[in-house]
Amino acid sequence: MLTRLEVSGFKNLLDLRVEFGPFTCIAGENGTGKSNVFDAIQFLSLLADHSMIEAAQAVRGTHGELHGDARDLFWNGYAAGEHMMTFAAEMIVPSEVEDDFGRLAEPTSTFLRYELRLGYQPPRGGERGGRLTLRSENLSQIRPRDAGSHLRFSHSVKGFRNAVVRGRRSTAPYISTTFDTGDAVVRIHADGGRRGQPRPAPASRAPRTMLSTINENDDPTILAARREMQSWRRLALEPSALRTADRFTDPDEMQPDGRHLPRCLDRIARGKSPDDPARVYSRVAGRLSDLSGLHVRTLDVDADDTRQLLTIKLHEIDGMVLPARSLSEGTLRFLALCVLLEDPKSGGLMCMEEPENGIHPANLFAMVSLVRDLAVDATEQVDEEDNPFRQVLINTHSPGVVELVGAADLLIADTSTVPEAGGRTARSLRLRPLADTWRAGGAEKGYGTKADILAYLTTPPQARLTLEGSDS
Repeated sequence: MLTRLEVSGFKNLLDLRVEFGPFTCIAGENGTGKSNVFDAIQFLSLLADHSMIEAAQAVRGTHGELHGDARDLFWNGYAAGEHMMTFAAEMIVPSEVEDDFGRLAEPTSTFLRYELRLGYQPPRGGERGGRLTLRSENLSQIRPRDAGSHLRFSHSVKGFRNAVVRGRRSTAPYISTTFDTGDAVVRIHADGGRRGQPRPAPASRAPRTMLSTINENDDPTILAARREMQSWRRLALEPSALRTADRFTDPDEMQPDGRHLPRCLDRIARGKSPDDPARVYSRVAGRLSDLSGLHVRTLDVDADDTRQLLTIKLHEIDGMVLPARSLSEGTLRFLALCVLLEDPKSGGLMCMEEPENGIHPANLFAMVSLVRDLAVDATEQVDEEDNPFRQVLINTHSPGVVELVGAADLLIADTSTVPEAGGRTARSLRLRPLADTWRAGGAEKGYGTKADILAYLTTPPQARLTLEGSDS
């Protein structure tokens, strides 16, 4: 779980500091830079798995397309002078992880703060393009006794905090950076009080972060941080992928674009109810029937043994059978989220852009409720089957969604003016919580009021008239 994100110098994120709970909705007009928050999270996740240049090339450029020039990720990256971007992420990591060789490991701390500073080096010699440079990298524990001041959203101390926050180590770092004769040296420190000298590596020519190189259980806490960051994903469910049948041998986890949905549902149904997979199908069908205009009796995964293909088929009350390829885009996306709700293997952070796309206004309540239910209920006991440890972050510019999201889960996105050299100005993203909610007390750039979102409060069909928990 990503509980706090600090970003500066990345796209239009300048001195951004934001806290996240189990479920967060960022609401604002198009063009404010809401998606740049997702890009920053995705960039950190990619850095945990890839080289810095590969991660940079896989993130959208400032104009929305993939870009080959690393300067495109920096605040005012094409101006003269030095370019720098910094990140800090506070996160709750898994209490058990598996290394690349199948060996299990337990981190000595599960509440961590990761800090990263990246610079830009212009092309030199025979290079055609510039590259990112590692300036500093640090990973440290947030002590369990301090967890309450960091986790300010409503939660159960016994069922949630004490279940997911653990630590049995001093304040010594797991990764640290020192500057020897002016050059940055990143060091890996022994985990769990084991003896041994820190393992240093010069940062200036490092092609990737130190965290991304840890793949064995010798450093379980760093490995747990890496696994947590690898689990941060951006869901971009594509109808063409959702409509595709699966082979028996395809992966059994749904991909961010929706591929392998039939194989995923088949695995869930056969794993949860080996003797009666129809029980899982019935629960998915029951949630799918929340969509008005859809007359669902049940659904299942049809196995074609001859062609070795799996296809999701929906059975309507009137007897009609519809394969997934015949369903509307909105219904397919809703179905995919219903399947994720049943999947105990689906954890980590899910980022979704405008989940209301393709959904009729009359079905907004069903969609918002479903997305909210995907996130862990922090007021209840964490349980792999009934209350899995998942986190959901969405953004929207829909007035209907804004009205349906609880005030405590809402962040208002707008921009503020930043002065630049030569008398010029630029716009940076600002995220503000609503007044009298848990984030408002720590808001460093003020808080919002209902007046700030009046532009959203038009009344779509069947939407509630006020924000839950706010004044009328």
